[in-house]
This record gives sequence, C-alpha cells and structure tokens, in this order.
Amino acid sequence: MKQDDRQLIRSKVMQSIDMSGDIGDEQVSDMIDRCILESESGNVLSVRDKLALKKELFNSLRRLDILSELLDDEAVTEIMINGYSNIFVERAGRMYRYDKAFESEERLKTIIQSIVAECNRIVNEASPIVDARLKDGSRVNVVLPPVALDGPVMTIRRFPKTPFHMDKLLELGSITQEAADFLRTLVEARYNIFISGGTGSGKTTFLNVLSNYIPATERIVTIEDSAELQIRNVANLVRLETRNANLEGKNAVTIRDLVRSALRQRPDRIIIGEIRDAAVIELLSAMNTGHDGSISTGHANSPADMLRRMETLVLTGMEIPLAAVRSQIASAIEIVVQLGRLRDKSRKVLEIDEVCGIDQGEIVLRPLYQFRETENSTRERVEGRLMTTGNSLLNRRKLVMAGKERAVEIS
Repeated sequence: MKQDDRQLIRSKVMQSIDMSGDIGDEQVSDMIDRCILESESGNVLSVRDKLALKKELFNSLRRLDILSELLDDEAVTEIMINGYSNIFVERAGRMYRYDKAFESEERLKTIIQSIVAECNRIVNEASPIVDARLKDGSRVNVVLPPVALDGPVMTIRRFPKTPFHMDKLLELGSITQEAADFLRTLVEARYNIFISGGTGSGKTTFLNVLSNYIPATERIVTIEDSAELQIRNVANLVRLETRNANLEGKNAVTIRDLVRSALRQRPDRIIIGEIRDAAVIELLSAMNTGHDGSISTGHANSPADMLRRMETLVLTGMEIPLAAVRSQIASAIEIVVQLGRLRDKSRKVLEIDEVCGIDQGEIVLRPLYQFRETENSTRERVEGRLMTTGNSLLNRRKLVMAGKERAVEIS
C-alpha cells in the first residue's frame, strides 16, 4: 500500500477518534480495521500486510509512532534521530540507518513533546535542550531548532529490561572473575569507588552491577539528572532526580541541591549517576565526612584524566587552592574503575587503580589491574584479558574493619 493510502487511512481514523471523544485502545484498533477494509478498493492486502499496516497505524496514533517498533526490539541499544527522516539505530553493537521516517517534522516534534511532558520537563525554542526518560527507563536527550540546525534531534539510550548482573559481564568477557571478586569485596567493605569511561562505555550498567553487592540492610540515596539506575536489592532506597527551571527560569533543583538534601536523610551510601559539574564538591564532602561506600561515574578516557576533570569541576564551583582540591580528592576517592569501548565495539574494564594520596603535589594512582591485548587480536576482533599488575592494595584499613582482609589477595 502506498504512503498516500496510509495517510488517508490515518486521517479517517483520526476523524473517527475526534468524533467519538475519549476512546480506548481496543476501539481505536477496531476503527483501524474498519478503515483498512474500506480503503482496499480492489487492492486486496494479505493478512500479513494488513497486520503490519494495522500495527504501524496504531503505533502512530496511540504510541510513539515509528519508535515503537524499535523500542519493542530488545537488541536495539541506541536510537539516534537527526531530523524526522534521518534515523540511525545501534543494534547489537553495530550502527545501521533505519529505513523508516516520521511523516513530517511536526510529527516528530509532537512525539518529543509527549515524551518530555511525561517527565514534567519543558523543551521549546527558548529552552531547546532537555534530558528526559521513557516509561521503561530509557534515557532521552532532545535538542530543538534553532540550536539543532537540521531539525529536531533526539537520542534514546536504552537499558536492559532485566538489569545486568556480574555473571553477564563475565559471560561477555568484560571482566575477569578475579577482578569481579575483588570489586565485590571493596563494595562490601565500603570503599569509595568512581567509575570512569567514555560515552557508551557502559558506566551506568557497571554501576548497576556493583550496586548488587551493597548489603540489603543499608539505606541508599541515589541522585540522577534523569532516573536510570536499577537498584533492586535494597528496600530502603530513596531515588532523587533533578528538575529543570520553569518558564521563568526559577525553581530548578540541581545535583548539588539533592546532594545537600541527601546528607540530611541519614544515608549509608550516596550513589550519583554521573558527575558533570560543581556537584562534585558536595560528593567529595560526603565521602570525607563518613558516607563511605559511595559510588559515582564520570566521563574521561583514563583514571588520571578523570581525577584532573574532577579538579576542574571543583575549581569552577569554588575558589580554593589546587593543592587543597587534590587533597580532598585523594582522601575521598579510593578506587577508580576505567571502562572502555574497543574498536570491535565490545565493552571492557580496562583498568582498576587505587588512589594512593599525594606525592610532590600530584595525586598518585597505583594500577592494580590493566587490560592487555594478545597477539591474537585483529582489526575486527579484540582478544585480551584484564591482568593483575603485581601491585597489591595498599589501603587495607576498611578491609580490616569489615573483616575481609584475607578476601583480597591480588595474585
């Protein structure tokens, strides 16, 4: 059936809906069946084609249009919309151009507004950038014209319906059993851990995995720009989410605001989805004032880069000497886990470092595990393993306090 015929059927259904007022999904489905039957006009459609057309029309009327098909596909991990007719999809680690398009730019804008409204967010020409989420927890970023030069841009990052566990990462070869056991012991012993990595390296997934090791008896406060953490094993859980300013530019609730509030809620641990601004000041303060076992993530290409970025973020929010900033970071952050996405699109733990204080004014990092490629690697497939460096963990005070000193022996 031609696109014009599809548009005609859709228009007929829309007219029927307008005349019928507020109706349910089942009635909309019946209307679509009736309109398809009336519009065949000699071109008899197969049952398969009718079902496909019905699904397409229903999605456009009652769901998220062409996005619905992609969101129903669990293999799709990212959807990139660069204007209404230029759509790319990441499926199983590979990028593809999608062969469908929205009927118009206005239709795409309508879908965007419906997504954003569900999260009580606002996006328009005056405020053209917003983060939101879908009902299934998928992360959404929107950029509208005039900032987006070629039409509305929307990127959807999807997460597994069932949260990953360490067993899955072991199966994928993202980490070794020894390193996984090591990190588990550190989480249980309440070490402060920072997860670093580039875009798409799996930071949020890895944070979710580590959170499974938090004892179920603890009280946890999570803080995020857009809620996407999936902590299932802790009952005493408080989830906080930032809020954008209103149309008057007032009443915004920032990460910094939420960290300050969290400190008054008697948390055992504070977990921040991602640090990207001066909120790092409050996080470091929390870590240095008895809130051990905190975990957060940030964008950087190496542990050293991550710590330098934290220095910069602190200095943008507070005028204090660099030496004092480095001292705060070195006493708060104890372990940095570096993640990466390799050339074959696989995600790996590339490095685990211990933060070992200050030496001659510089923060000292001590590599404990590093990923090493083997000679079997090719351009298309990376072969390698997360290997011990021979360095042992120096700061063992928390292990002793948790009765787990013998559990950590790096061979």
